[in-house]
Order: sequence, then structure tokens, then C-alpha cells
Amino acid sequence: MRIALLTYSTRPRGGVVHTLALAEALARLPGLDVHVWTLGRGGDTAFFRSVDPAVTVHAVPFAEIGDAVGPRILSSIDVLAAAFGEVRSSYDVVHAQDCISANAAMLSGSCVRTIHHLDTFTTPELVACHDRAVTDPAARICVSRAVADEVTAGWGLTPTVIANGVDAARFAAGAADRPGRARWRARLGPYVLSLGGIEPRKGTIDLLEAWALLRARHPTLRFVLAGGETLFDYRDYRAAFDRRAAELGVQPELLGVVAHDELPSLVAEASALGFVSTKEGFGLAPLEALAAGVPVVARGLPVLREVLGAHVTYADTPRGIAAALGRALDAPPDPAAGRAHAHGFSWERCAVEHLTFYRSSRVRVPARSRR
Repeated sequence: MRIALLTYSTRPRGGVVHTLALAEALARLPGLDVHVWTLGRGGDTAFFRSVDPAVTVHAVPFAEIGDAVGPRILSSIDVLAAAFGEVRSSYDVVHAQDCISANAAMLSGSCVRTIHHLDTFTTPELVACHDRAVTDPAARICVSRAVADEVTAGWGLTPTVIANGVDAARFAAGAADRPGRARWRARLGPYVLSLGGIEPRKGTIDLLEAWALLRARHPTLRFVLAGGETLFDYRDYRAAFDRRAAELGVQPELLGVVAHDELPSLVAEASALGFVSTKEGFGLAPLEALAAGVPVVARGLPVLREVLGAHVTYADTPRGIAAALGRALDAPPDPAAGRAHAHGFSWERCAVEHLTFYRSSRVRVPARSRR
């Protein structure tokens, strides 16, 4: 079976991490020829990390066309569709991992779509693009029951739920990486970590407010943010974050994108992980933190309660988040149960469930002429 997985970027965002890990796990199964197609933004010709050579990578050059989100997304669809459409008929299964790649794939045939989470748009073109990527694929997968229920409530569709895997062993190794942890400790001192960048969906300002409350009892504690690229324009939110930090008299440490090999030790050295997103599809980062033995404070979203269970502390307001982080710092929980929970999510299991889905669903449809 020849399988194409499509994603929109080479940068370390959640859906991209999922795409690569799933592709590699599928490639380890017998009889599968797995390809990943992506847009190479900003001159990128490869992903943020090395990829198992058993997976064939196709990075389609993409030149950004200004700051406007709508034209950038529509251009992304056209460029990926033009390149992929030339070879679409050579694949038995086409599996898109996001709105952009789903719309691109459907210009030359149908596809499977993984709906990691649902976005909200106001521009008519982008609303239509988002809806097509939900309604038009031949079959749909969600990585959590909570998101599948949102799809059912919004569109009357019933996606199949296949949970993500977690590279728990990699983050457990980060906990044992004493030199790596020592380097972060020397650079940062004690810190609370946030992963995912400064953006509304990550609730970053709430976490900033919580840290400002927390520092009264922990004056040497730092607030460290590491995160990657997004297509959306969050400059107004970033400006609001900077203004609020100045008002509070605090200065977070902004690391930007952290090298793939250095991330596990960064996570493992954290005193706690704050994961207070207002919207998520699964929650890889808190599971990785649990694998590293790090306590997690998360917002009480249904999806996070589904995935993380009783292994993290939940809080929804800055004051509650600060209190929960304080308890984690003063009396860290035994990490054993969280580690075991994280190790229960394997990419091997995820790949086998995907293969079963590919074989049982009507997803191998003929290509059609591009419209």
C-alpha cells in the first residue's frame, strides 16, 4: 500500500509532529510505502528534525506572499495542490493532517482527514475552506473523543477516534540527561515552562498573570516560553502580552523554537509545565512532560481531562493556575503514575489503528482531474 500524508509546514507544530511520528511508525509496518508531503516555507527544504529514511519526504517550495492570513492560506492550498496533483493517482491512500492540506488534496481527488482541532474564522473564504476540510473528505479521524463530539455537534458527522502516540521514551531520556539539564539550569535557574508560543489559543496571558502572582512566594522562579511558528497573525495578542508583562514588572524568558534534541532536557528540568490552552485537540506537550517526570497544571478542557485524566492538576483562572503551580512546586507529586500514563500512548499502536482504518474504510478513491 502506498500512502501519502500531507501537512502544511516543516516547523514543529503539533500536527506536524503527529504527521512525522505517524509516518515513521507506518513505515515500520510491512508492505507500506509511506510519503510525507509538505510546504517548504521560508526556504525550508527539510523538517525541523531528521526523518527516518524509510519515509520519503517531498518539500514543495513556498514563497510567503505578505502578512494577510487569508491570501497566505489560499496560496498555500494552490501551491501544494499543483505539486501533489501531478502524482496523486500513484497513491492508494491520501491522508491530510490539516485544513490546508485537505483542501489541496481534494483538488485532485478525495482524502482522509485528521481533524486535530476546530478553528474559528470570520472571513467568508476561510470559513468555507475550513468547512470543506471537515465535510468533503471521504473519511475523518479525530485524535480525541472531545473533538469528535464537536464535529458531530457541528456537522452531524461521526469521525473515527484514534489517539495520538507519545514518544515517552525520548522525554524519559531527557530526565536522565544530566549534562543537558545542567546546561538549562545554569542558563535559566528554576523555571515554569510553557510550550507553544504566545497566542490566544495557548492562554499565554493567563499563564503570565499566574506567574506574576506566583513569584511573590518564589522570587527566583522564571517563566520560560518555547514555541514555534503559526500561520496566523497574533501580533495584537503579542503586543498585549508585552504590555501586560511591563505592567506587572516581569520579564519572561522567550526561547523561540528549541532544537529538537534539546527539548527533552528543557522539559525535564522545568519545575512545572503550565498548559492552559483555551482550545486543544489532544495535548502532546503535557504527556511529554509527564513522561519526563514533570508536574503539569492544565486548563480543565474536556479534551485535556479525557487525555490526561487524574495525572495533572486543573485550573482555569490566573489565581487558580498560580495556586496549582505553587502546590506543584512546594510538594511535587510522585511522578510514577504520570510516567506510566504517558507510556501508554504508543505510535506503534496508533499506526496499526490507522492501517486498520485505511483497509476498512472507503478511502482509496480514484483521482480526478483538477478543477
